[in-house]
Amino acid sequence: MNIQLRPKEALSAQAAKSRVAKYDWVEISEDLSSQGCAVIERLLSQDECRQVATLYPQEEHFRSHVHMARHGFGKGEYRYFKYPLPELLSSLRTALYPRLAVIANEWNVRMNIDRRYPAQHADFLKECHAGGQTRPTPLLLQYVPGDFNCLHQDLYGDLAFPLQVAILLSEPGKDFTGGEFVLTEQRPRMQSRVEVVQLRQGDAVAFAVHNRPVKGTKGTYRVNLRHGVSRVRTGMRHTVGIIFHDAK
Repeated sequence: MNIQLRPKEALSAQAAKSRVAKYDWVEISEDLSSQGCAVIERLLSQDECRQVATLYPQEEHFRSHVHMARHGFGKGEYRYFKYPLPELLSSLRTALYPRLAVIANEWNVRMNIDRRYPAQHADFLKECHAGGQTRPTPLLLQYVPGDFNCLHQDLYGDLAFPLQVAILLSEPGKDFTGGEFVLTEQRPRMQSRVEVVQLRQGDAVAFAVHNRPVKGTKGTYRVNLRHGVSRVRTGMRHTVGIIFHDAK
């Protein structure tokens, strides 16, 4: 059955901007800065989650299909969306970016990185495309029992946005069990720290893709982060990933 995101069900750019603005971005920024991740509760409704998940078998929406085991990424599969993105995802990508760009720029100041990100996503994409990074990176992931995603970083070119968002589309305990989102942080001269993020259907997690600044006794230093998904025990788990830079 071919189910489309009909215009009346889609999320317009203005509606997405209004929805995103309702969250406490001071608290989100503090969580990201202190933990490397922050939960954005109920970013999508139950119906919106189902609408996005049903796109998975519809090949016309995607530019590529990846089986993780073939590449040593874990076990499971995902599809990269092609342009134009579904309006719901495109609108959220555009609305979330400015909020996260403020955090990304503040982090770069703290880490003595010269790079500054433009205020609007369209301008950032122009920079990506000028650098030869023209392929869209939002993706839809599907896991069944035994599947997992190895710890990794989503870096697709020289120009990579340091924050990313993943939205859980399935309902834990009903649609699947297991499959927790996991974030690890490698600290200099210390053992790694693990964060297991509990999400409900429609919840999003914003997280650091590569590094985040940490204040130490001798100033600010960088810690390295990776993210993944633990083994799914039962059922089927769908997640959509919103990555803000395009790929080569």
